[in-house]
Amino acid sequence: MADIHSYDPPERFVVGTVGEPGQRVFYLQARTGTRLTTVAVEKQQVIALAERVDELLDELMAQAPNEALIPAVTPFDLKDDAPLEHPLEEDFRGGTMTLSWDVGTEQVVVEVFSLTPGEDPDEDEEPAEALVVRLRAGAARAFVERARAVVDAGRPDCPFCGLPLDPQGHLCVRANGFRRRDP
Repeated sequence: MADIHSYDPPERFVVGTVGEPGQRVFYLQARTGTRLTTVAVEKQQVIALAERVDELLDELMAQAPNEALIPAVTPFDLKDDAPLEHPLEEDFRGGTMTLSWDVGTEQVVVEVFSLTPGEDPDEDEEPAEALVVRLRAGAARAFVERARAVVDAGRPDCPFCGLPLDPQGHLCVRANGFRRRDP
């Protein structure tokens, strides 16, 4: 039986990082009261989750008839730019994620399952831990806005090839192997 960290709804659900651009570790963090769950995830997982949550909310807004109140933008009072909470102790590393809409409660449901050792798709091994977060639509929009800001705060992209620039530049394929520097 999996250890489930459930938040319905959390007081806070955010993405944050630790480390310098290019070496950052991404975390999802949920908190209610003094209970805090921190899950390490990959940058690509954060990008995919933010995109899918945004798409889900946009689809719900477009549906007619729709009784749920879905904001088109993040409500001002729900913006969260505060750093990750401490102590910053990873509870588990996130693997598979699911996303759904609960029609009964009008909430976005995010589930993050722990990465199982040697994660073999042919094995039906149950994850040891899971984070289940239920968010109202406004809080989900705030999550998306912050996730995008956190991802965008990394290394700038090369204006020629689109790959990330390191502080010392990079070998740009569009410059025939010459080292490009940040303009």
